[in-house]
Amino acid sequence: MNALTQNDFFARLDGTARAIETLLDGLLAPEPLPGEIERPARLLEAMRYAMLGGGKRLRPHLVVETARLFGAGDEGALRAGAAVECIHGYSLVHDDLPAMDDDALRRGKPTLHKAYDDATAILAGDALQTLAFDILADEATHPDPAIRVELTLALARSSGLGGMVGGQMLDLEAEGRFTPEGKPIPGDETSTLRLQAMKTGAILASSVQMGAILGRASEAERQALAVYGRALGQAFQIADDLLDAEGEAATVGKATGKDAARGKSTLVSLLGASNAKARLSGLVDEAEGALSVFGQRGDVLRQTARFVAERRS
Repeated sequence: MNALTQNDFFARLDGTARAIETLLDGLLAPEPLPGEIERPARLLEAMRYAMLGGGKRLRPHLVVETARLFGAGDEGALRAGAAVECIHGYSLVHDDLPAMDDDALRRGKPTLHKAYDDATAILAGDALQTLAFDILADEATHPDPAIRVELTLALARSSGLGGMVGGQMLDLEAEGRFTPEGKPIPGDETSTLRLQAMKTGAILASSVQMGAILGRASEAERQALAVYGRALGQAFQIADDLLDAEGEAATVGKATGKDAARGKSTLVSLLGASNAKARLSGLVDEAEGALSVFGQRGDVLRQTARFVAERRS
């Protein structure tokens, strides 16, 4: 087997992104599904605005490439990846709202509530969340109901109260939203890591886990992939914090410098940029090392860890 080149990696990443775009386009078609009554045009248009025409599709890529480790990177893996992307998309729509981060720009274009209105953005996010579980429950994703249930549980646990949504609440608390003074509450490294593992890392780690579920990975293989997923999630957040601290809005595709303006604790603010970059490098090494059990078959996921650390947007 030949070593994976960087061009090969980007071809795989782009190939999955194109396949997910096509799949989402079909899933967000105007024709109602059995059990649905009607798909309101404005709501559907807003959902398509949020989901189509942008993004690296990193989370679906993780689902698909992890499943491919076990020969299972088929249409079912793409559908599971699309479900994760719907959860990610809904979280961005809601995070951008005035009651949350109050952002005006996402991926270089107006955020959904700016392009439409707050109420439509809330409903579009709600509909994307439920669509994610609709996709996973469908037999088209996997013929084995036990696999579908396991996929659903993994995504629900990582995206809800004890995962992404809970992490968002911790983030709001850290900003001082619920204190009389409204001042940020400084966090230490432990609390910052916990917040970030929930808000950002949980869905990334779950994407890897879902690929392992589809591939019917052994317990030892799942454990190795769990280490990889946790390290990747933390690496992604440090890279994101560095982009916020050092990146240009035109390149990143959204406003930068927000963390410092809000007095938020990040590993960059706690450790300093130099030490945060060193931590990032160590996390990439940890992620790559966790894949040793897979030999050369793990090269795409190894390159993914490097891509996450080196991204500029």
